[in-house]
Formats: sequence, C-alpha cells, structure tokens
Amino acid sequence: MKLLLLRTTAALLVAPTSIFGFAATASSTETSDMAEADVDAKLAEFFKEYDDQELSFSPLSKAYRGIRDADYGKWNDPSEAAEIANYERGQAALAKMEAEFDKDRLSESSQLSYRLFQARAERSRNAFPFRRNDYVFDQMNGAQSQIPAFMINIHRVANIADAGAYVSRLYGVGPLIESLVAQSADRANDGIMVPDWVFPYVISDAQNVISGAPFTEGDDSPIFEDLKKKVNALDISESEKSDLIARGKEALTDSLKPAYEKLISEMERQQKMAGDGDGVWRFEGGAAYYAERLQNYTTTDLTADEIHQIGLDNVARIHDLMRKIMADVGFEGSLQEFFVHLRTGDQYFHTSREDYLAEAKAKLAEMEKKLPEFFNTLPDAPFVIKPVEAFREKSAGKAFYQSPAPDGSRPGTYYVNLYDLKSMSKTELEALAYHEALPGHHLQRAIQTELGDLPAFRKFGGVTAYSEGWGLYTEELGKDMGFYNDPYSDFGRLGMELWRACRLVVDTGIHDKKWSREKAIQYLTDNTPNPDGDIRKAIERYIVYPGQATAYMIGKLKILELRERAQSKLGDRFTMGDFHDIILKSGPVPLNIVEERIDHWIASEM
Repeated sequence: MKLLLLRTTAALLVAPTSIFGFAATASSTETSDMAEADVDAKLAEFFKEYDDQELSFSPLSKAYRGIRDADYGKWNDPSEAAEIANYERGQAALAKMEAEFDKDRLSESSQLSYRLFQARAERSRNAFPFRRNDYVFDQMNGAQSQIPAFMINIHRVANIADAGAYVSRLYGVGPLIESLVAQSADRANDGIMVPDWVFPYVISDAQNVISGAPFTEGDDSPIFEDLKKKVNALDISESEKSDLIARGKEALTDSLKPAYEKLISEMERQQKMAGDGDGVWRFEGGAAYYAERLQNYTTTDLTADEIHQIGLDNVARIHDLMRKIMADVGFEGSLQEFFVHLRTGDQYFHTSREDYLAEAKAKLAEMEKKLPEFFNTLPDAPFVIKPVEAFREKSAGKAFYQSPAPDGSRPGTYYVNLYDLKSMSKTELEALAYHEALPGHHLQRAIQTELGDLPAFRKFGGVTAYSEGWGLYTEELGKDMGFYNDPYSDFGRLGMELWRACRLVVDTGIHDKKWSREKAIQYLTDNTPNPDGDIRKAIERYIVYPGQATAYMIGKLKILELRERAQSKLGDRFTMGDFHDIILKSGPVPLNIVEERIDHWIASEM
C-alpha cells in the first residue's frame, strides 16, 4: 500500500551500511562453525535482528503491531533521506544474508523465507529509481486523511502515558506535514503532480480535518472528539483529564491547524500548474515506471499489451455468463439495458446505512458457519464492520480492510463506505463482504498475522497479486460454498469479477495507451452495471495508483488455474481444506512461488 506518511519497514526494503545495525559479517571460521549449529535458528535470529532494527526506525509499524514504548508519541521520519536510508539498510541486509547463509543447508520453510527476502529486496531495488514518481498527496493516500485515520483507529489509549503520547503526536503533526508539503512542492516543480481534478479532493479532506472545535464553531472536529473520548474513558482524576485535553487542544490549534493550512495553500498553488493528461506516460521515463509497477503488483513479466488483452478476453467471457442470468430473470433487452436497469432501479439500493450494515453482518454470520467445511485453518482474531469515517468518506474507496493487531488489542476491520448509498448496490453486497472479510481478506491476513515463528516480514508484509487475488478468488469460492442463492446477487458477483477484468483494460488504457479519464469512465459505463459515482471514483483511483488494480484478476486467475490443476491430477484425493492450507500457510508470496508450492503438494499426494 502506498503510504508516504505511514511508511513502514514492512513496505520498503531497506541509513547507509555504516549505520546498519547488525553484527559484523561472519568470518570464514564462523561460517564453517555454523555447519554444526542450527542454521535455521541462526537465520531466524538474523531476521529478528533485522526486524528489531527496522522497528526502531518506524514508530508507526510498532503502533500497528500494538507495541507501545518510548516511541509511541512519534511519527516516522517522512524525509527522502530516511526513505533512501531505509532502502540501503534493506540492500545491506540482503547482502549479509546471502554472504552468511547457504540456502541449500536450510529447511524448506527457511529456504522459502530466504527466497522471499531476496524477492522483496529485488522489488524494492526495481522500484527505487522511480520513488519520486509517487504522489505525496492524492485522494487515496496522504497525510491529510491518514493522520486522523491513524489517531482514531490505531493510536490506543489505555493509560495516562498513552494519552500523553497522543498529545505528543498531535504536536508532531506540524513538522511532519511541513516536510511532506516541501517534498510535494519539489516534485511538482519537476512535473510530478496529480491531475487537476484530484486537488479538490485533497483540499476538501484537509478542510474537513480542521473544521469544528477547536478550529471553528460547531461540533468537535473528528480528532478532538476522539481525544476527548479516549481521555475521558481513563480512570484518572478530572484535573488530569482536563490538562490532557487542554494540551491536545493547544497542539491542534498551534501545530496541526497551521500545517494543514500550508498544505491547502500548496495544493491550491499546484492546481494552477497542473497540465493535461492522466496517466503516468506523461512523466519522464513514464513507460519504464509503469512497466515496473505492473511487474511489482502482478509479480509476473506480463506486458501492458498482454494484460490489456487478458482483460478484454475476460470481459467477453463474463458478459456471456451475465446474459444467461439476465435471461433467467426474464429481462427483455440488451445487456447494456440491463446494466442501466440495475444502475437506476431504487430497489437495488438500501435507503439507510443501518440496513446495509445489518445485511452485511447477516451474510457474514452465515458464511462463518460454513467455513469449516472448506478450510482446515481458521483465524483466532475477530473482525468488525465499520463505516468509513465522515472526514474521509467522500474521497475514500468503497471498501477496504485493516489487519488485526498481533497482540489481540485491535480486531480486523472491514470498512465500508456508505457516503453514497447509490454507489453501494445490494447486488454486490454479498460478494463485497466475502472479499473484504470472510473468507477473503480477514481470513487470509489474520491467519498470516498468526503464523507463529515465521519472520516478521512474512507475517506483516504483503504481495498484492497474492492478497487481492485471494480476495477476488473468495468471491467465486462463495458460490462453490452454496451462497448467492438470489440470481441478482449472483449477477452482482459476476459484476464484481467483471469490474476486475475491466480494470486490466482501463488501467493499461490510462497509463500505457494514453486514455483520458473520460474515455476510461465511458468504457466502464458501457461494459459494467456499476453506478456512475462508483465508476468515476474507481477510474480516479486507478489514475493515482498505476498498476495496482491489475493485481486482482491476475492473482485470481492463477489461483483458479492451480486449483483446477490440483483437482484434475488428484481426483478424490483433492480437498478444498488442504488446497487452501497450501495457499494460506505460506503467508503472501509471489505467484510463481504459489505455483511451485501447489505443484510440490500435488506431487507429494500422488
């Protein structure tokens, strides 16, 4: 996930080698002695030292893991120098690992960790030359919304020290934002800017954060409300509560507000400079940058042209399946006319947020009961469903998931965006819930977090084609499990698969074939049943997130291909539970390694 503010050591691979925190490289004698030692244990120790070191540079990674220490009131260093140092540490760690450990002497599990650390470093190395092409602020990412989201959802307050750390973080927002604004201005001067239509979203989100008390008249702002709620829940004296709230108020008005005003001013300046074009082809070296993004997100060598064609082929396939359902429900007209009917019919949309949430919870309760028939391994961590908060719901995506804390202090969370109920069709509700919660992201990522003694980079890292491929795969798995009994819901499932097939077409269209935003919007309008607002928001997401949207369908197609291969070769010896264990119990891995693991399992069962 592209989070410049919340840059974590799990996301990047790597302060120059001189500050690299490991012990000196082993001598040849030490390496020889290792032949008689537990090499796996030494590799595990190496990964633990690396993780401890990287956590020391990332207060936010600690917070996500539930670690509260002396860094709890701090933000990550947002500077480019810190990003370069992070990268160099990772490359130094790779060199050390390869110099000290013979992969062939490791156990199978440790060999996989070794290979994954190599692959992770390679992806980081490929991305490093293009690091300045990331947008510092856009409608999907950026400090303007990440700061309040982090404070509200991640920064826990269990005692007076935690509350003091909350206030310290608020004071730290000023220098944090100012550093990011300077980076954004510098990149804009080099031509790296979001398209002009993005700026109103960023400006609006920033204004929402500094609206309400203590900034303006009216109800408390989201952060101030959160601070008060958390402090007032503590078992401390009223004078201590008043002092903490007063200090927090001062931090908001003296540090956060001026920084947000500078951010708004810079966004207004850049908006006047923004040129034409939406895709990254307009950047210097844009074609190479997009090729790297496709390789990073899909973990394949597929070209933009190949991905575009895969998309077109799957759009045609899914349209044919949709026409069968359309005939079954007795609709007379073309598929495009059926799309308009679904897009505009009031009966296909909830009229209250409460009704939407109630139905989603009911569907997931039914799914949870069915899971043991298809999965050998289930997570311990619970999950909750929450609406996206008001301050960011206008610009946020339609749904997303946040992993649980490994210490159990925070459940997995399925966020659903209910800002516009006309963008959240009833027909898609079931598939969306399965994708984001069970058996999709919550099941996969909670299991990943609970994988025991695996290195932290495997338990907390991610591979988009794996994770999002799994999420999309589970939408169809729901049908195998006996769900989607309403034909309109099954059509919605196909609609979501169609959506991901269309992503292959429009993402490559925008960033490789120089499509405009309007052309991409029209393609989705002509080829999907999704509401207009859903379509526009999606295309705007793909524009600022080049390549990411291609990972879903590429990953799902590979998982389905491997399942069909296993079923064909194993026959009666195939079980869904065993197949899913092979996929899930490795944690996120590139698609070629998923394939290797399945092929090895097939061979072992024959």
